[in-house]
Amino acid sequence: MDTAVAANTAVRKQFYEKISSDQMTPLWEVLHSLVTPVPKTPCLPHVWKWDTSYKWLLEAGTLISAQEAERRVLVLENPGLRGQTRITHSLYAGLQLILPGEIAPAHRHSQSALRFILHGSGAYTAVNGEKVFMNVGDFVITPSWTFHDHGNPGDQPMVWLDGLDVPIVELLDAQFMEKGEEESQETHIEVNANLAEFGNSMKPVEYRPRSKTSPLFWYPYSRTREALETMKQHSDMHDCWGFKLQYTNPVNGDWAIPTIGTFMQLMPKSFKGKPYRSTDSTVYVVVEGNGMCVVGDSVLEFGPKDVLVCPSWMPHKFEISDRSDAVVFSYSDRPVQQAFDLWREQFG
Repeated sequence: MDTAVAANTAVRKQFYEKISSDQMTPLWEVLHSLVTPVPKTPCLPHVWKWDTSYKWLLEAGTLISAQEAERRVLVLENPGLRGQTRITHSLYAGLQLILPGEIAPAHRHSQSALRFILHGSGAYTAVNGEKVFMNVGDFVITPSWTFHDHGNPGDQPMVWLDGLDVPIVELLDAQFMEKGEEESQETHIEVNANLAEFGNSMKPVEYRPRSKTSPLFWYPYSRTREALETMKQHSDMHDCWGFKLQYTNPVNGDWAIPTIGTFMQLMPKSFKGKPYRSTDSTVYVVVEGNGMCVVGDSVLEFGPKDVLVCPSWMPHKFEISDRSDAVVFSYSDRPVQQAFDLWREQFG
């Protein structure tokens, strides 16, 4: 470095130090890392195997009760985001265990939540006074700022995946939380009333939405599975994802949760999908079947109840075993990206 350049560099450094005291910094020093040609994420591809996860959950069940923990959950932290309590930059994921006879006490928060049931039967969730009993493959919504509690009057452990928009709400400094006055809220609406009102392509005549979240909060797997099977028989198969459905708000056809996009797809046995990538990092939860997801240079082998994550803009493709079809639930922050005209996808 010649003398003139060295002197100029020293002058600039002194300038940067002077403006720093007034909480300013030069954009030209960080522009290339701030505005990148393509998404640059620390998120890494990863798969959480059910056998390992369930073992740790059962051990956690011997260490702390659902009442003491409030929510006995093991957080699925992305390997590239350890310590940040998130599975992608914008979304949270955790596996919740509730044992026979336990109650996870009532509370509410500004974060929206989904429950995707992985294991067991006989447990319920209560949302704003309505109780629904859950089964494997069911998709359940807890809308923002609604009281909810969980209980297990059955005789076997129950596990589900919790997906929340915690990082999005935290980014906007809009997080609130309140505990219920009672451990378990009184349920005053008949079981399945919600499904009867909103789950048949109809709605009560006098219904007026008070939220952008779907008024239907329970999407039974039996109905979803039947719809996918019908698609398989009568529709063309997509080269990248087979047969795929989006969970929607039945009143307006929009996303079921305004900040979290949710989907279910069926890929036939021996399916070999073409590469696909999009800007929404996606969490996949396997319901049925076996196979692998090739994400960039990583190969994620999966079976029932496994959870895997594909980072933003990283090409990935599914290959399904020749033993049976695969059914996979997924969620991402696509609604937020689309609301701000940021979402992008690419095939092949």
